[in-house]
Amino acid sequence: MKDVKCECGHVNPHGTVLCESCGKVFGEEENNKKLLDMRYEGSARRSQTYNKTIVDKIWNFFSSVKVGVWLIVVTLIASALGTILPQEMYIPPVMPAAEYYEDQYGWIGKLYYELGFHNLYSSWWYLILVASIGVSLVICSLDRVVPLYRALKVQRVTRHEGFMKRQRLFGVTEENVSEESYISIKDKLKEKRYKIREENGNILAEKGRFSRWGPYVNHVGLIIFLIGGMLRFVPGMYIDKVIWVREGETKVIPETKGEYYLTNNQFIVEVYDKDKDNEVFKEAIDKAGMVAKNYQSDVTLYKTDGQAVTGEKPELKKVRDYSIRVNEPLKFDNFAVYQVDYKQNELNKMTFALTNKDTNEQYGNVTVDLYDPMPSYELDGGYSVEVVSYFPDFEFDDNGEPTTKSRIPNNPAFVFKMFTPDKPEGEVSFVAIQQTIEPFGDNDYKMAFAGVETKNVSGLTVRKDLTLPIIAIGGIIFMIGVAQGSYWNHRRIWIRRENGEVWVAGHTNKNWFGLKREISYVLADTPVKEPEDQVQNEKNG
Repeated sequence: MKDVKCECGHVNPHGTVLCESCGKVFGEEENNKKLLDMRYEGSARRSQTYNKTIVDKIWNFFSSVKVGVWLIVVTLIASALGTILPQEMYIPPVMPAAEYYEDQYGWIGKLYYELGFHNLYSSWWYLILVASIGVSLVICSLDRVVPLYRALKVQRVTRHEGFMKRQRLFGVTEENVSEESYISIKDKLKEKRYKIREENGNILAEKGRFSRWGPYVNHVGLIIFLIGGMLRFVPGMYIDKVIWVREGETKVIPETKGEYYLTNNQFIVEVYDKDKDNEVFKEAIDKAGMVAKNYQSDVTLYKTDGQAVTGEKPELKKVRDYSIRVNEPLKFDNFAVYQVDYKQNELNKMTFALTNKDTNEQYGNVTVDLYDPMPSYELDGGYSVEVVSYFPDFEFDDNGEPTTKSRIPNNPAFVFKMFTPDKPEGEVSFVAIQQTIEPFGDNDYKMAFAGVETKNVSGLTVRKDLTLPIIAIGGIIFMIGVAQGSYWNHRRIWIRRENGEVWVAGHTNKNWFGLKREISYVLADTPVKEPEDQVQNEKNG
């Protein structure tokens, strides 16, 4: 496709509507009075010029504003669907996700899982949607900003007659104007902070051109923001994990590659007293029964002294003690550990006594760690107990068989096999809270409940976010673009001397009232007439 050479001598790219230099209209009759579309200065946009190769078609697709809007709408709808049920990362690790969603939410939860909405924001199709928005922003910006910049850069002071006549603000003064009036006009234009260029006695006054780049600065900010959001799915850039640590327990901190460990020394909860504390909480205490005033975990942070050997306990070096409270996280390296939840008096150990049912004689106690039960327990005198099965969160399934809902000991149940000198083959007993079943007939012995030990549990969130600076930079750039495009206007005033007449035309990308007011001020006390608003004249008939 050949370039278009204007009569002014400037060579324009193929597809140009207005000469980038003088503003002459191409491809229309000279006497056409329709106002010019000055959105992109009539410059040649690639999307409206080329449509042959596959690259052209892809470019034209993504350069469409409608396509960009629809991509955003589809992404918003998808994002909303991802909030209907909790994402997999936020569900308790008590059972496989497929079972959890169906168990908790029925067929809706099952469908939600099968459609992949349980891991929506890291799914390949969601990331493609976000990336498509970024591609659309880049192509939309380049398709418009490059020709616009070129057209504004090469614009001449002296504009074509057809260009002047078809501006919204245009007027003609049919009398000679003295040089003193021109000097007054230029002085007032400078007073209004216009940048003035002169050519053969003609004037171009311009200000606020930088405001035209506001939307494209917005796009740059959004693109950086999207990049920051997508980087959250790069391993090591963003971490948000929940861990539960019981009092006295030491756990490795997730995503630290086994380098950091945390010990929960003590969990403390303080509640408001409706008689002693502020009366503001009295009504809430009456309704809820208890309102937490403070809950905290007193912890110790450890760091491994080098790489631990598989199967061996690592050597831990104390880093520091800290009290984690709500909004007062423990921070180290790029990590922060927040106090987000707690559970009081969680079952930790249960003690049973091997007892003769007839005489109630006891032959020793068995203390079972509910998180790490031993397979068997030896007692004195030839007595022993074997743990055949353990169900931390006991229930019967649809077939009437015992099963567990989770690995958390909310409702522990056991199948014990008791060995005694007079019963060397052993007796089997199923023991649950307030329930004992002897499946093979009446036993001579039983496991009598003797006591329970509980512990408080701290719910902690481990967070690491290296994308925040990128997201913040994108947000700042976006707001700069908003201010740039909202609070400033690109205004131009052309004054041309033509055969003893003075032609005045004006254009702005917004706020025409402000431009007309400035032109009125500039031309005051001179014989030059104010230009008329041709749009307003058409409305008035």
